[in-house]
Amino acid sequence: MARDYGSEYRNYHSKTKQKKRRAARNTARRRVLNGRKSTKDVDHKDRNPMNNSRGNLRLVSKGRNRSRNG
Repeated sequence: MARDYGSEYRNYHSKTKQKKRRAARNTARRRVLNGRKSTKDVDHKDRNPMNNSRGNLRLVSKGRNRSRNG
């Protein structure tokens, strides 16, 4: 069965809540990376993805970040 990207977008990605979360992720990346490239993930120390204060953000390996989320 093929993945229905149109339906996925309509039912999830186009929702206001998801758009705000995506914007918050992009803000966090901009603040930490400051134009540099990185293979690491941006981690929120307090686990709140909407708190993008500079003191709450850090770069960690993808494995470490995902293990903390699970």
